[in-house]
Amino acid sequence: MRRNRNVKIVATLGPASSSPEMLEKLFRAGVDVFRINMSHTQHDLLRQLHHDIRAVEARLKRPIGILADLQGPKIRIGTFAAKEAKINPDDIFVFDTDKTPGDATRVYLPHPEIFASAQVGDNLLLNDGRLRVEIIKAEPAKLTTKVIFGGVISDRKGVNLPDTVIPIPALTEKDRADLEAAASVGVDWIALSFVQRADDVAEARKLIAGRAGVMAKIEKPAALTVLDEILEIADGLMVARGDLGVELPLETVPAKQKQITRAARRVGKPVIVATQMLESMIVEPVPTRAEVSDVATAVYEGADAIMLSAESATGAWPDKAVATMDRIAQAVERDQLYRGIITAQRTEPQATSADAISSAARSISETLKLAAIVCYTGSGSTGLRMSRERPDTPIIALTPIATTARRLALAWGLHCVLTEDAHDLDDMVTRATGIAQREGFADAGQRIIITAGLPLGTPGATNMLRIAYVS
Repeated sequence: MRRNRNVKIVATLGPASSSPEMLEKLFRAGVDVFRINMSHTQHDLLRQLHHDIRAVEARLKRPIGILADLQGPKIRIGTFAAKEAKINPDDIFVFDTDKTPGDATRVYLPHPEIFASAQVGDNLLLNDGRLRVEIIKAEPAKLTTKVIFGGVISDRKGVNLPDTVIPIPALTEKDRADLEAAASVGVDWIALSFVQRADDVAEARKLIAGRAGVMAKIEKPAALTVLDEILEIADGLMVARGDLGVELPLETVPAKQKQITRAARRVGKPVIVATQMLESMIVEPVPTRAEVSDVATAVYEGADAIMLSAESATGAWPDKAVATMDRIAQAVERDQLYRGIITAQRTEPQATSADAISSAARSISETLKLAAIVCYTGSGSTGLRMSRERPDTPIIALTPIATTARRLALAWGLHCVLTEDAHDLDDMVTRATGIAQREGFADAGQRIIITAGLPLGTPGATNMLRIAYVS
């Protein structure tokens, strides 16, 4: 089950992809991590999906990552007397605290925190950004706005406030319950929606208590202003282009995607590029040429993973969408320009022994044309350091801890193998060369490079390089 690409594929589960048979089909087609959207998943189904994925993992003897994606706070308007209303450009439209059904002049907004934070000049976006209004008067219980882009607005549509930092927690009561259920069942990553500040991530991290990695979804402009602070606390980032594309001018989203991807790469934390990557494959058996180019751009940029949403959750061709994404990624990574682009984005290693060893292993492996880099990793940090280097040489991450192998399934280039800790140096070499040969990375007579920490089994003590022949 060796993948012929370095970038990983995340697939969202849903009605089209939740059967045990389809789960295995998707994994064989190229899925490395399954995403469970907690907006649409009850806890009983969460447990069933986790059980079925782990059954596939046991059957195929390959670690599989599971990501639980929390819904986050949803800001919605109230209802209309006629179920909907039409507002036109230059109309005056009011948001207030009156629960009476609305009309073409006003509607109920059940979020007092917005009234407390919004200011004159701020924009409100409705119905996924299709309608835009600008605040011209802000009062404690009433926002008077001028319609910029009009259209039909209906009951309980979502509201986005790109210009306003709203003092609401990123975790609702539902999110807290979902987080606990997901962490307890044993998912590998928990994604936090609508992050605005580093404190949002810190709160989730405290509740997760080390049971899963924390993935911060970047979909609010406020998060971009404190991206470095968020990265210090989060274990990974997701470029959630859906809401990001609503709250930012569309033409700025590609640049923000690159900014987020490079920031995560710089510190060696996994980054996922998500949303509408092969959108037309929800109904069509082939993607558009523009979608292929979009996926390719994320791969050229060096993202750790690319993600399917509705394409695999509710689409007519879930396994075909995965196979298509897999072929695109392989084609990009074979392109003669790919290696130069990836290398040009590499940053200097940090002043730690693990970073220095990883950088040296990459350099030596490429200079000597070695068959593989084998890194022993307990917590996963050494594996991530090696992944950060984006070497041209395949990386095998050996770990005795199943949760580490599953979490590293998201990281660029890592082929994770569960194995016992080495007993001594001779065992370390024998185990590494044997696994490299068994997994199809090296033939007899070829050489590999091994990184490990001495004393063996000591977390975070990567301090050794060794070149070994495969016999």
